[in-house]
Amino acid sequence: MLIQTISLGKKYKNGIVALSDINLSIDYGEFIFLTGESGAGKSTLIRLLFREELPSSGQILISGRSSIRLSKKDIVRLRRNTGVVFQDFRLMERNTVFDNVAFALKAVERPWDEIKKRVPRVLERVGLAGREQENVMHLSGGEQQRVAIARAIINNPIILFADEPTGDLDPRTSMELMQLFNEINEQGTTLVMATHDKTIVDAFNKRVLTLSAGRLISDSVGGWQL
Repeated sequence: MLIQTISLGKKYKNGIVALSDINLSIDYGEFIFLTGESGAGKSTLIRLLFREELPSSGQILISGRSSIRLSKKDIVRLRRNTGVVFQDFRLMERNTVFDNVAFALKAVERPWDEIKKRVPRVLERVGLAGREQENVMHLSGGEQQRVAIARAIINNPIILFADEPTGDLDPRTSMELMQLFNEINEQGTTLVMATHDKTIVDAFNKRVLTLSAGRLISDSVGGWQL
């Protein structure tokens, strides 16, 4: 088992309860849609799973180990094995495509010779071969998200989290990116994607976790459950 949550809860200092009693498991190689209306707790759950935030109650076990008790060294190792893609891309706007993707390798202190080889390969994988020296702000929204995906997968993560990655894109571009995500999953990466797009969920026969008011109300395979 890759990830397991046990009675997981998150309550913020302002008193808002974002998640309550979440019990779920994620196995290696799965592709999971995390659905629910705005405010249901999807983004909070993703932040907890990749340890950007800590839970208020309960446990998250990663390969059997409590994420709360990880040492600093273990946290660094965890993040090297985790990729994250956001709706707003989070790119360095003044930099080139190459620099944005290379950043993930520099962060884990990979040698320059390796960076020069790996960046073009991952850009080819996401459909951006030969675009290394373009400024990211000269790209379309779909192309910018491809850069963000390249950055997220260049360290060959075990698991990739995507938080509304197609939320600001048109339907055709969204479906093209979904095909890319599906290919990444088929090559062995576990994928957890938060989305409110019913069309996307219905188009792929995947496991669907549905949240409502911070609670897990459905865990099924197939289309949209709300």
